[in-house]
Amino acid sequence: MAATMVRMTAKGTFDTAGWTPDSPYEDSDGVSFGHVTLNKTFHGDLTGTSVVHMLVAGTPVEDSRAYVAMERVAGSLDGRQGSFVLQHSAVGDRGEQSLRVSVVPDSATGELSGLRGEMDIVIAPDGSHSYTFDYRL
Repeated sequence: MAATMVRMTAKGTFDTAGWTPDSPYEDSDGVSFGHVTLNKTFHGDLTGTSVVHMLVAGTPVEDSRAYVAMERVAGSLDGRQGSFVLQHSAVGDRGEQSLRVSVVPDSATGELSGLRGEMDIVIAPDGSHSYTFDYRL
């Protein structure tokens, strides 16, 4: 008999630091590709740190761009220790934003083994970041 996955929601905030862009590795006709690394510290129901590796595409239209990223998170989720990987996919289309952040299947370790879920990120007008993480274990 398969174990039932418990659905839960974790909420909190996170800080970013160490935003380190590499020089654009391709720039043609006003469209540029770049690589950025940054660190996060999570607070709330998820506590821990992460490293994000982001590929960014910029266009001549300021509010039209996209990024994809992989992020390894290590810490504690509602008291369970371990790590997991998040995959980001974001598009800005002349100011209209879409973002999907999901757990890479079977990437979780330790007490988080089997983790699945989606994370919503909100950036407040003051620049602060918060998350809501709907997950299953």
